[in-house]
Amino acid sequence: MKSKNFAIVGAGGYIAPRHLKAIQHTGNRLIAAVDPKDSVGVLDQYDFNIKFFTEIERFDRHLEKLRRGPVDERLDYLTVCSPNYLHDAHCRLGLRLGADVICEKPLVINPWNLDALQDLEQETGHRIHTVLQLRVHPELIRLKQSLALEQVRQHEVMLTYITGRGNWYQSSWKGQVEKSGGVATNIGIHFFDLLIWLFGVAEDIRLYHSDAYRMSGFVELQRARVSWFLSVDPDDLAMVQAPKGSNTYRSITVDGKEVEFSGGFADLHTRVYEETLAGRGFRIEEARPSIILTHDIRAAAISPLDTLAHPILRSGIGRFHPAAEKLKSIHD
Repeated sequence: MKSKNFAIVGAGGYIAPRHLKAIQHTGNRLIAAVDPKDSVGVLDQYDFNIKFFTEIERFDRHLEKLRRGPVDERLDYLTVCSPNYLHDAHCRLGLRLGADVICEKPLVINPWNLDALQDLEQETGHRIHTVLQLRVHPELIRLKQSLALEQVRQHEVMLTYITGRGNWYQSSWKGQVEKSGGVATNIGIHFFDLLIWLFGVAEDIRLYHSDAYRMSGFVELQRARVSWFLSVDPDDLAMVQAPKGSNTYRSITVDGKEVEFSGGFADLHTRVYEETLAGRGFRIEEARPSIILTHDIRAAAISPLDTLAHPILRSGIGRFHPAAEKLKSIHD
């Protein structure tokens, strides 16, 4: 099969190296990259002839010129790794350049923006795919298969995800709800997608706590009742048994049994690319339910604590209030 021409938006970001690796490992070619920051020496690991731009307008102009040139030089796929609030704009750019798109999650922050993207797909004949990498994790595929064989109507599930971030996080776009979607969207979207994939769409939600560092609540899915706790505060790692030397703790228990999937993350983006290139990528409709859910969580009023709240929240609620002062000191 002929290799495809790729370009990437957000080449200097945290997640970009996984996409660069996936493009290379699937036998394809990166021809152009853009990022407002020029610390992109990582590109030399893949090719010395990648056209690089710090301005999206010049990047657009270059790819438009290629679109009007020989077929073999035209863009086939645009990879989008820009900040969350720019995803839909950069997806539109890819479609208008005559390319298909592979976009990091969340595909958009607000669900109503999905309809406009679908309209543009129809107009251009090109497609948008997103990265729902937990759906290709071997252990989670096995879990889904085993759950399909069970007769349990409602599973009891607990999700805990603490991934420590330094002061830079709140000072960057990630700490701005209007740009990142907040904690539930920015770090939780792939877990909520996983839960919906395993247990069906959300039927009821409660939000017990929300600040710039953490969110916690309850969601009732078609086949599961889920208590969840998400945090980017490294101090919260003291409340769990995180692996020694790690700044991340992730745990999902189903009916009291922990689902182990801490390993096997290194190649998941490559697997997503393989599926996408084979015509089995994750499209807008697969992404929609988790985007709706995280939007509804973000918009929910705070509910009083009850027995459905996550145990970490119930045991540690008193120590979470200083977060506002911590955030204030960062911006002073």
